[in-house]
Amino acid sequence: MSDDEISNDGYDQALDAIENGEPYALECPEGHQSMPPRQVCPECGASDLEEVEIPLSGELLSYNVTYVPTPDFGDDVPFVLGVAEFDDVRLTGRVQADAEDVEVGSAVEVGLGESETTGRPLVTFDLA
Repeated sequence: MSDDEISNDGYDQALDAIENGEPYALECPEGHQSMPPRQVCPECGASDLEEVEIPLSGELLSYNVTYVPTPDFGDDVPFVLGVAEFDDVRLTGRVQADAEDVEVGSAVEVGLGESETTGRPLVTFDLA
């Protein structure tokens, strides 16, 4: 297996689902939702998790503009990184807009893009 064939079990499947327009979260019996991969619920520790659909549209809760990146994003700066809520699950992703066009509370749609530096897939948000 080459480095290009290494998979991140659970996370890669979640990214594939986003790319196919069918994003999902993991939900425990108490109704807590989280982004895969998970072995247990981060809120209550339950290990009985099932996949549940989440909407493509969400609300931007927070964002910042990154000027000093990690090495994996050296060619990508500056970029807007945001946290958005889709039902009860929060995702972190790159906002595909100029910082002056972004506001907390904006409607966003989740999608899939890639790092300009590494070409690896990443979660993106388009302003709706």
